[in-house]
Amino acid sequence: MKKVKVYYWICTGILIPALGIGSVYGIVSHPASLKQLTDIDFPTYLAPFLGVARLLGLIAVVNPKYPRLKEWAYAGLTFDIIGAIYSQIATEQPFTDLLFPLLAIFLLSGSYLLYHKKLQYTRGIRSA
Repeated sequence: MKKVKVYYWICTGILIPALGIGSVYGIVSHPASLKQLTDIDFPTYLAPFLGVARLLGLIAVVNPKYPRLKEWAYAGLTFDIIGAIYSQIATEQPFTDLLFPLLAIFLLSGSYLLYHKKLQYTRGIRSA
């Protein structure tokens, strides 16, 4: 149980600042954030909206009070990251631009799976 909690917090702890810093840049319409959007042919007015949505999702992932909201937040963040991966592939961006979203989806998946593993241990349901 202790290993599961440690690994969960490692994945989640890396995920939060990784997506959170970019979210804040989007909210304040930082030029680097706007350039990323224009590179994949998205309108720049989406930056603050996506930044706020991502930040709210990250807050829900960390908040233990509302498990149903946490599930929706994981789903929303997954759609966001998969959308970023698809957009970069569709606009033929260099492969190196895909490394961060791929790392983010890996960390998000790890956080989600370990969250459910942690719930199983908390409820006393151990699967073989």
